[in-house]
Amino acid sequence: MDDPTAGRAGPPDARSPLRFLWWLVRSQRRRSLAGTFFGTAWMLGLTVQPYLLSRAVDDGLRPGRLGTVLGWSAAMLGFGLLNLVLAWCRHRTMTLIRNDASFRTIGVVLRHSVRLGAALPRQVSAGEVVTIGISDVSRIAIALTFVGPGVGAVVCYLTVAAILLTLSPLLALAVLLGLPFLALTLRPLIARQQMAESRFRDHQGQLTARFEDLAGGLRVLNGLGGKDVYAARYRADSQALRAEGYRVGAAVSWIQALGGGLPVLLLAAVTWLGARLAVEGQLTPGQLAAAFGYAAVLVGPVYFLIENSQDIGRALVCARRVTDFLALTPDPDLGTAELPATPAELIDHESGVRLAPGELTVLAAARPADTAAVAERLARLTPTTADWGDVPLADLPLAEVRSRITLAENEATLFTGTLRDTVRGRTDAPDDTVRAALEAAAALDVLGSLGGRLDAPIAADGRNLSGGQRQRLRLARALTAEPDVLLAVEPTSAVDAHTEAAMAAGLRAARTGRTTALTSTSPLLLDRADTVHYLVDGKVAASGTHRELLRTQPGYRALVTRGPDSPAEVAR
Repeated sequence: MDDPTAGRAGPPDARSPLRFLWWLVRSQRRRSLAGTFFGTAWMLGLTVQPYLLSRAVDDGLRPGRLGTVLGWSAAMLGFGLLNLVLAWCRHRTMTLIRNDASFRTIGVVLRHSVRLGAALPRQVSAGEVVTIGISDVSRIAIALTFVGPGVGAVVCYLTVAAILLTLSPLLALAVLLGLPFLALTLRPLIARQQMAESRFRDHQGQLTARFEDLAGGLRVLNGLGGKDVYAARYRADSQALRAEGYRVGAAVSWIQALGGGLPVLLLAAVTWLGARLAVEGQLTPGQLAAAFGYAAVLVGPVYFLIENSQDIGRALVCARRVTDFLALTPDPDLGTAELPATPAELIDHESGVRLAPGELTVLAAARPADTAAVAERLARLTPTTADWGDVPLADLPLAEVRSRITLAENEATLFTGTLRDTVRGRTDAPDDTVRAALEAAAALDVLGSLGGRLDAPIAADGRNLSGGQRQRLRLARALTAEPDVLLAVEPTSAVDAHTEAAMAAGLRAARTGRTTALTSTSPLLLDRADTVHYLVDGKVAASGTHRELLRTQPGYRALVTRGPDSPAEVAR
């Protein structure tokens, strides 16, 4: 498939849903033109058979005209085979067009997700993005069927009307008035379907987001005893979604029923008029057969137009979601300041945390969310007033901040690929560096469990690994990036004490002379820190070494020793 942002079509046109659909067509012009050609040729090929049949009836059904009958029959067979080839070409081309539109839309959404970066979860739920990828993309792609059979149906309809005009103006008038009548009949139903689809799509995105929250927080909900409450809410939302689905289904069923029945009524009307004209001597038997054949041919194009109208209505609802997503803007990057020339202190004024250059700092708090919020501000993933040296972090170019400061989150995604690619991340680190990072993160056992091969496959989100192995791979990936400042959120929360000690030693050795900050209440990590910041309610309550804080801060001592008066116990 073509690159979603390449070609003469330019970047995606997100000004309106209809413009986005047209952009998908323009992005594959040659294929779209080929689909239009094959779709139109196939539809017009259907109109040839009634003409050949009329000639066979008028010229061949007479004594001694067997050769004429066989000749016209052979012509009908030949054109039938030709139309079969055109139908195959049409179907193949339209499949490519639909697949291209699907992948192109997915590519555009993925690229914009990356462009939004840290602003994405603050502006839209993950459930909304998932629903776009699962449901909206396929419906948008189906609507592009109009490029082929849809255009062909319009041309075929007008062609049949012109042919019938040569036979009888009355028949042509019946055909020309028939399609507008069908459109007016179905228009209220299509509008109702679009409204129902829009409401259904809203509920679907909300329910997907609720399911994601429920699945992600299941362990916490079990501990708090709130699982049944949230399950009841999810059940109620599911029933509301089902009700909306019934409304969509009701509208669709009426459209499909009328879409199949009304063209047959049009066929009956044309046939009745043709029979009356034949009885009155205004049409020959062959022309009557042709009129019936043309009317029968019209059933296909009319059904295609009705079905395409329904598909386009759905696609406009889905394309609205895509254009709304593409309208989201990333955090403004107006930074033009220069980075500090020498290693400088990183200061979060909101909490009072100060990261001395070249030191290992650990942030400890009863609520992990408090320390994680500090790390996010220092990484400029959320609005921040932090300074790097004497330069406000927000005044620095975002690309420079991203390359110099790395935040290793505890739940960061592991993508499908090899172990080597997983640990390399965005770098081109050689194998020796990858192995060194695995060793520093105490993750050599992961390599061993995969046969000692760096090219061993890692499943999506590391599903073929344990929780502790995934956590260590995330740390190894952050170490491979070798940032000036490394921020790691709870990097050892899923490992045992022995592995935690090895990670602490390896991390300390790998980051010697570079600024590193961890969030943790583990005594093993705290004891190796140059400085520990003890936070209460998101503010620094005390700073010093681990042993100093144990002696001087009862709250800190209770926190890290998990005593009965521990703030962590109280917070629970």
